[in-house]
Amino acid sequence: MTSERKLRVLLAKPGLDGHWRGVTVVSKALMEAGMEVIYVGNQTPEQIAEVAVQEDVDVVGLSILSGPHLKLIPKVVKLLKEKSAEDVLVLVGGVIPKEDIPKLKKAGVHEFFGPGTSTKKIVEYIQENVKKT
Repeated sequence: MTSERKLRVLLAKPGLDGHWRGVTVVSKALMEAGMEVIYVGNQTPEQIAEVAVQEDVDVVGLSILSGPHLKLIPKVVKLLKEKSAEDVLVLVGGVIPKEDIPKLKKAGVHEFFGPGTSTKKIVEYIQENVKKT
């Protein structure tokens, strides 16, 4: 009998952002979809990248509403690459100005999910885009 490994998702809030409601809703939806969720709350980019590698995650989901997204998120992506985890899907949710989204994608973010995005869309995106190993 073979058992398929669950998709592993790390959810974090880079920096000092205290807005947790959205990430909690997403966490529950991912678990209900059969994914293993590791929620670490507020962490530095270094801590997020380290946990992602230690936990061998498929996805890093970053929730940010506090403003320093152009500094913190690219740093997480850079650190993942430095740790040979460039195959990890990096997703971002939160309130980010539309003109900053292309900058984040250029820095290595795979997709952005803003306010009002259905959890179904997030689940489907992960299921369709995580590289199967």
